[in-house]
Amino acid sequence: MKPAIIAVDGGNSKTEVLVISEDGVVLGKSRGPGASPQNIGVAGCVAALEELVLQAYPAFGEKPSAVHTSAYLAGLDFPREEEALHTALSARGWSDTLTVGNDTLALLRAGSAGVGVAVVCGAGINGAGVGPDGRVHRFPALGKISGDWGGGYRLGEEALWWAVRAEDGRGPRTSLMPAVAAYFGKPTLLDVVQGLHFEEIDPASIHGLCPLLFEVAAAGDEVASDVVTRFVEEVSVFAAVILRELDLTEDAPEIVLGGGVLTGVGAPVIAEIEKRCLKVAPRAVVRVVDVNPVVGAALSGLDTLGAPEAAKAALKAATQRV
Repeated sequence: MKPAIIAVDGGNSKTEVLVISEDGVVLGKSRGPGASPQNIGVAGCVAALEELVLQAYPAFGEKPSAVHTSAYLAGLDFPREEEALHTALSARGWSDTLTVGNDTLALLRAGSAGVGVAVVCGAGINGAGVGPDGRVHRFPALGKISGDWGGGYRLGEEALWWAVRAEDGRGPRTSLMPAVAAYFGKPTLLDVVQGLHFEEIDPASIHGLCPLLFEVAAAGDEVASDVVTRFVEEVSVFAAVILRELDLTEDAPEIVLGGGVLTGVGAPVIAEIEKRCLKVAPRAVVRVVDVNPVVGAALSGLDTLGAPEAAKAALKAATQRV
């Protein structure tokens, strides 16, 4: 019998695949770089996904074949983008049925029954919600042009910006100054700026300043703490808007937080986000997801196939983070 589900979760920085049976047993898995169609095009996305699917389950041979494909990716922010990928994946004929959607919805299903709010912060930041009546509220999540602030790279830029201004006198003193210089292995921030300008330092390494920002803030630095406070407010605003739009403020909605930044910030930051969310929906349950979002894609697939709850429980038990 062919596997029940090919599940895909693709962010900007990584893509994960699970192949599972109808009773929730993981038959294979793989992981690779980001495959967002916004970054590598629809054809490039499909080619990258097929390679990962075949890695996950070599028994497929030369072509995947399952009952259902459940693919959730970053970069599917508008219906036309979902339609384009749906058409391209359908043409590959991997499965009898196919669901395509934005990766925030996989996060939501990974941490809930599929109803509630999800806010993801990895390389970028986004939020989505599904109401009990099936209504969906989402954001374009295209960066500054769509009103976004946050994401790991942007937070890294903030750390660098404040560090540089502290060194040259345009900003307040901050422990970010020596910490950022040390991160790049340079004696001064001017050396860092020159390295980035002359492409001697990979700009992608700025993303790595994000965890450093939270470390410096936790040690009591005022400048870093102000940036973290703004981040907390931004995450909370995503959740608050969705809660109000879907009329969830009087219910006990689940608010699922995920992505590399939010899963790594630590309990105090999460507690601050929770406090703000509870002001909007006092009965809300706020949690950091305890399985990878690709599990949400797989659970969504099991939902589509009408699988029993035992299969979903088995899948979550087998994939829960220790």
